[in-house]
Amino acid sequence: MSVRKSIPVVRHIIRDSDLGTRPDLHTRPVDLNHVVNLLEDRFSCNLVDRHLHALKRVVKHYQFGFPIKDLVQVFKILNLCAEKVRDQDAYIQPICEVLKLCGLPFLKEKSSDESNFAQVVSESISQMGYLLRVPSAEVRLQICDSIMKLYSKEPPKQEFEDLLTINTAFSEYYPTSKSYNMQMIEESGVVETLIMGLTLVGSQPEVKLRIIQTLQCLSYSSAMNCNLMLNAQAASKICRSLNDPDPSGQLLFRSSEVLWNLLEQASKKELVNQLSNFECINALKEAFLNQMVNGYSHSDRQLRNDLLIITTSLAEHPLVPMIETGFTKLLIMFAAFPEVKSHNPLVHGLKISSSNEDFEMKKIFFNLLVALINDLASIQLLSEGEALLALFHYVKPNENPGVRYWSPAQFEELQLHALATLISLAPVMVDDYMNCQGNTRMLLLLDWCINQDPYFGKGNSFHAAGGRGSKKAQMHYCLRLLRSMASLGEELINQNLYDQGVIPQLLDVLKGMTNSLEEETKINLDMQTDILIILSSICEHDIHRKELFGAFGVEIIIKLLKIDPNKFYSGIGHNRLLLSTVDCIWCCIVGCSTAEDSFLEMGGIFLLLSFLEASSKRIHNLILGTLLELCDNSKTIHHINVWRGKNDSTAASLLLYLWREEEKEMRVKRDAEGRILDVKKPLIGITQDEYGITTLPANCLSPAVIDVSENSRVKIYSIFCKLGFEDLPGLSAHDYITLAIVHRYLDFKVGGVWNEIEKEFKQEAVHPTILDLESMHIITKHYENLARQVAQYQTDILENQQIQILYDEQQMYAEIEHNHKQRELFKKSWQKYVARTSNHEILKKAKKDQEHTIESSKFKKKGLNINFYKTQIGGLYTTGFWGRLVTIESTPPELLGGPLSPVNLKIKGTCRNGAAMKNADAGNENKNKSCSVSIK
Repeated sequence: MSVRKSIPVVRHIIRDSDLGTRPDLHTRPVDLNHVVNLLEDRFSCNLVDRHLHALKRVVKHYQFGFPIKDLVQVFKILNLCAEKVRDQDAYIQPICEVLKLCGLPFLKEKSSDESNFAQVVSESISQMGYLLRVPSAEVRLQICDSIMKLYSKEPPKQEFEDLLTINTAFSEYYPTSKSYNMQMIEESGVVETLIMGLTLVGSQPEVKLRIIQTLQCLSYSSAMNCNLMLNAQAASKICRSLNDPDPSGQLLFRSSEVLWNLLEQASKKELVNQLSNFECINALKEAFLNQMVNGYSHSDRQLRNDLLIITTSLAEHPLVPMIETGFTKLLIMFAAFPEVKSHNPLVHGLKISSSNEDFEMKKIFFNLLVALINDLASIQLLSEGEALLALFHYVKPNENPGVRYWSPAQFEELQLHALATLISLAPVMVDDYMNCQGNTRMLLLLDWCINQDPYFGKGNSFHAAGGRGSKKAQMHYCLRLLRSMASLGEELINQNLYDQGVIPQLLDVLKGMTNSLEEETKINLDMQTDILIILSSICEHDIHRKELFGAFGVEIIIKLLKIDPNKFYSGIGHNRLLLSTVDCIWCCIVGCSTAEDSFLEMGGIFLLLSFLEASSKRIHNLILGTLLELCDNSKTIHHINVWRGKNDSTAASLLLYLWREEEKEMRVKRDAEGRILDVKKPLIGITQDEYGITTLPANCLSPAVIDVSENSRVKIYSIFCKLGFEDLPGLSAHDYITLAIVHRYLDFKVGGVWNEIEKEFKQEAVHPTILDLESMHIITKHYENLARQVAQYQTDILENQQIQILYDEQQMYAEIEHNHKQRELFKKSWQKYVARTSNHEILKKAKKDQEHTIESSKFKKKGLNINFYKTQIGGLYTTGFWGRLVTIESTPPELLGGPLSPVNLKIKGTCRNGAAMKNADAGNENKNKSCSVSIK
């Protein structure tokens, strides 16, 4: 019988905690691969206690965060635990603890770890979102908390350094930055997973609220997250759940914040597409109505305003079913309350106070009314809801507004906002505008604006910019509204304005502005521009209104034309003012003989031409059109010919310069001297030629015809037709070369049209008859020959110019040669004179020569009745040539009456008869001087 060996029973167990209490012993490092194998191995897959113990060690070891390089094993462990939760709830707590550590910043050993492990980090965060599949509210809440903490919390560097120093295993690690964590969350696309997770938590309102809160955090400042959310249909899903049961009362608030963030950061078009369905709009309608009727607290009213802003953004798009759901009608009713009374039970008991929330709501409603008109079907509902009448409630003087629940500052801001809203609504609701007597209301407000009563505007809003302490803001929007209505061209509106005396009233206002010494500001220039546009709209087609505009209006226009054209680019509105001034000349002066005569008498044509010379190309077309219209008046031609510009240039020279600049921009083929290079296309630019000929329907204009309206050449040609093409002052040879093309503009344009016809036939494979083809060839050849003749004429001009230049050069040289000869002769004469005065022999010889010349010039035959006198003065011993010298004393002052006496005295009479001076007045006796008169 064999002896059995006894196996001792060990009853003492040494735990890790016991080892940790010994100062000379350390815990073994956690091997994540060992933990993964423990969870995966089929022999240890059911050892729950060992699994939990291993997970607890992992949590304790990585209590300061996970290194980036270990994230793959960490999330592999989490996924394995998530699979085991179905059979064992004990894994929920370790999962939450590990997820809590995932909310800490990740750890890196060196800076390059962030870029090297970027893909690992983004995929790990994405895996965190997929853990929402775990059917545990605790796990889902922890996932949301970790993501929010990782995204929004800045890692405390000093605290991390102190903690990591304690654990020597992580002493060389330091946390990733907040910006890096945010970037990784964006690249992971975890927001899409969160959106999809909303469908999994329908029975867990707390989890649903936490997911919405996480989405609010992630969408606050990240456009990338917002677009990813829209890709997962976030707007539609969140909007449908606005009215879900919510014990906490935060779901609607946080959902509206998410929608607001999507509206600001993401694609608005995609957002509108997701919300353009009945279910979403009905949910938004129900949420807003509940807050509007039942909300009383400060936060409820703020939430109501947020929902109203979101609704306003949706109302701008006609595809959103606002009308079909009845939302539009409901909004119009609330927008017009309490200015328009309603019997709807929803507004019974509804009170609007002067609180900031209700004040903001009123302004948002004004914006909503503007947004609704984008859908033309809403205009009828606006009319039925009397929206204009509610807005006109604020169009009244501010001294006695008659509104008890608004402060003066609030009423002023609402007044300006209402006027700005009317500018958009009134033009599409003309009948309602006239039924509300809109013109009368606006003119009364304008009278209040221009009177001298003091008013101190608050100026504390966007619409009150530039009007603080005055009525300028009200006047600005009043004129802007009148401009919007007058520009419609509705004769009923313009006639009503004319009947109420708007023309003299606006002219008085405009004169006051132009004569004011106040500094030019944007609001002042805008008001002057609006007045000019109103006057242009009213006077354009009525001669009697132009006569009423008359000389008084012309005087103001003349003053405006004197504005320095260099201010066109000032940036405060001079460009619009100058354009509207020229347009006002066209609409209010042209066509009325009395106004045109006043314009000419005041030098209007001179100012217009000077403005044309100094202005930019953008307004040349308008100025030339105005000049062309004024040329119908025969007096205009003389004014144009008389005008002189810079460097003494003439109007004809200026027009030809503008023609050349126009062709230079069109890239028309010309040589350096401006001659025609392509006789087949004398007017067509390179750009138009490269575009080619395209097949167009019969009712469409061809490129050659469209070219007439696209540039100013036809207007220049028409003005020259009025001025004539001959005897034009101040033209150079270069100008005459251009004038030859201008003269034949109409012929060249007709030839261009025939060339287009020929090319279109070839392109469309149309074969005309032989006779038509021959006729077309004859016509095109005729215009080509005409272009050749013009080109030859231009060459002749250049040759004649060259000949003239050579002739002028020869004349210049001849003049220079003559001047040199005169200098030589003068030099020789001077030398002879000096020689006579210094050498007696030369003087005697000169005298003999003189005597000989005198003797030879005498008449030889002496007559009986002829007396001969000596030509020499006896006893003369000087070398100069002298005449008779007579000394005459001045006439006594008593005869002349002073040096400035108007008495008409004649020298001969004075010498012969001194008695004639006796009747003159006595003068100044102290001014007697002697004078010498040389008689030759």
